Amino acid sequence: MLRAIQRVKQWPIYLVLTIIFAAWYYMFFLMTMNMAPVAQWNYLDIAMLFLMWAIMMAGMMLPSALPVIYLIEKINRQRQARKAPYAASFYFILGYLLAWCSYSFAITILQWWFHHLALLTPMMKSAQLEFTCLILLLAGVYQWLPIKQRCLNHCRSPLGFLTSSWQEGIKGAIKMGFSHGQYCLGCCWALMALLLVFGVMSLQWIFALTLLVAIEKTAPQGALFSKVIGAMLVLLAIYLAIE
Repeated sequence: MLRAIQRVKQWPIYLVLTIIFAAWYYMFFLMTMNMAPVAQWNYLDIAMLFLMWAIMMAGMMLPSALPVIYLIEKINRQRQARKAPYAASFYFILGYLLAWCSYSFAITILQWWFHHLALLTPMMKSAQLEFTCLILLLAGVYQWLPIKQRCLNHCRSPLGFLTSSWQEGIKGAIKMGFSHGQYCLGCCWALMALLLVFGVMSLQWIFALTLLVAIEKTAPQGALFSKVIGAMLVLLAIYLAIE
């Protein structure tokens, strides 16, 4: 995949790589400064929390979306060569990011509510064993559900997705990006919610989940790997509950 990407000398790929780099730079060097422990939440704190989730999701999810973005850029270059109409890959990327911004908004509101219920510490990690076990169990079971596997199959087959879901024009490209983002969201939302257990600002777990998602979507046995991870999460939940 990397060799193929390197052959595509077009700005959308570099745009994605720049966004990924900027997101990880933020997570490594700026995130902890911008999100100090909060005891009493105000609107600015919630807005900053949403911004943090949105940047995190861009940095964590865009790497696994590179194969489909590469294919779209390749199709656009072929169309450009024969002077056929096309919509820049930027619009697909925009639609994809909009899907994950929607998730970022939803989990921001949930996190604020969990803080209100004292389920999370000011450091943004689980404060109660029961809450920890519930999230682990939910994420583990979800890995085995048919909806998870259907969404994962779409993410693992970018060419199949484009063949079945191609839409023309700028609006079509945005809709395609949003649709693909929804499949990725359906595949990974429960895994991302694990950050509420391990720590929303935990760089180790952010990196681990990014790697896990990439393996699920690109490794030859990614679908089986996702079920193994699900079983491990369920066993971890049971172990913590009975310990």
